[in-house]
Amino acid sequence: MTQSLVRFSCVASLLTAVAGMTPFPVVAEQAPGVIASGALAVRKLADGGSLEIVAGDRPVLRYNYQLVPEPPEVKGRINAGNRKYAVPRCDYIHPLYGPKGEVLTDDWVPDHPHHRGIYWAWPEVDWQGKRGDLHALQQVFARPTGKVDTAQGPDFAQITAENEWRWEDRTPIVREQVTIRVGRQAGPGRCVDLHFRFTTIGENVQVARRGQNLYGGLNVRLSQTTDQQITPFTDPPTATPRRAWAQRSGVPRGGQAAVGLTILQSPTNPDYPGDWVQYPEIFWIQPTFPAAGTRYTIGKDRPLELHYRLWISEGKLGPETLKQLWDAYKASL
Repeated sequence: MTQSLVRFSCVASLLTAVAGMTPFPVVAEQAPGVIASGALAVRKLADGGSLEIVAGDRPVLRYNYQLVPEPPEVKGRINAGNRKYAVPRCDYIHPLYGPKGEVLTDDWVPDHPHHRGIYWAWPEVDWQGKRGDLHALQQVFARPTGKVDTAQGPDFAQITAENEWRWEDRTPIVREQVTIRVGRQAGPGRCVDLHFRFTTIGENVQVARRGQNLYGGLNVRLSQTTDQQITPFTDPPTATPRRAWAQRSGVPRGGQAAVGLTILQSPTNPDYPGDWVQYPEIFWIQPTFPAAGTRYTIGKDRPLELHYRLWISEGKLGPETLKQLWDAYKASL
């Protein structure tokens, strides 16, 4: 698929998935308070370390590229047992906003202060016979290299950034490239495409889930909601195609209506489909990688590439709509 069609696919996907709608490039003017549906753009924030993708003058998401220090107001809320996890962090998405500006993610939460919105990290990172924890910010850390590119057009805005995983915050061991592409709001939703590429800088690095069977990969710590529903779905192994998605819906704090956030897994990912791991009590749902009971070896000649699509919608989407959205995502790859 050509780049222009990929850019349009986020818009076309939802329009074709919602009954009675067909793809067209014009979106009606939004009411006050709703995220604008015009041209998207990338802007650098005054803090110098964050990039925001905006629609008009309203934010869609913030990518925290540079180091984010612990906010002063957080210090007194974290108990002594969790203090070691309350360390500066970077390379993650927070906030992610809903259709009316609702904050959908959380950061610096007292129960797990290392949780940081949407982030891609593993609790078991093995290098030279040693183990670090990129997920919990112990021993190995993602750090920006300063190489950032942005692009934008009528129907998309995109950030591509390079980071390094640094052992003991000094020795680079993995080079990471992340691409975050946001599509124009169309009807009741918009999409965010995520693409990650990891290659080693020297020796091989292995990554695994916690205990090789719990969390790890694309981690998603969401904000508190009322009436929360988490509905993961994976087709049986015999299905063709085999679809995999999960939706969290609920009314965000300060919101007036339910917002849906759906994670679509790409069938191009190794070990597809990843297991769904959820912890509803802490507002957590994620597609895991690698497969349970395994470690994935990243090498210079064996990069790891992962793709996901997020759908942000007004209200909870039904199974038939989600099926069509997954099919449209697959067609765009």
